[in-house]
Amino acid sequence: MNRLKKILVTMVLLLASTQFYAQRPHDYAKIKSLKIAFLTEKLDLSSKEAQAFWPIYNEYENKRGVLRDKEHKQIRNKVEESETLSEKEANAIVELFLEFEQEEEDIRKDFIKKAAKVITAKKTLLLLRSENEFKKQLIKKYHQKRGENKQR
Repeated sequence: MNRLKKILVTMVLLLASTQFYAQRPHDYAKIKSLKIAFLTEKLDLSSKEAQAFWPIYNEYENKRGVLRDKEHKQIRNKVEESETLSEKEANAIVELFLEFEQEEEDIRKDFIKKAAKVITAKKTLLLLRSENEFKKQLIKKYHQKRGENKQR
């Protein structure tokens, strides 16, 4: 039961973040550009590493985006209508969600393996840390901006 609650909370957060980005496509492009600049600076890749790394990273991001869109289309409405679903239907949706989670994990594992082959393992770990740093900064800026808007 506890795992089910965690899954449902994760689903709601995922859907909320997807909805946030869906409403501001120009912001998403800006965020993507900022992320690339941030990672470029943090990783300090040689030109040879960059040439090999960025196509792999872009493929990874594209696969994740396609998966999120697919998940959004197949699960979002069902989650919003969860009160009207039977237990059997709810279980089917939870199983579908778990399949999406597994597929996302597989995509991430594949990316990390490929990245570690073209940049060093140390830089791959730095990449993982830098992505988390970027997310934290993004969330912090979002909250700051939201606070400014509330004060107006």
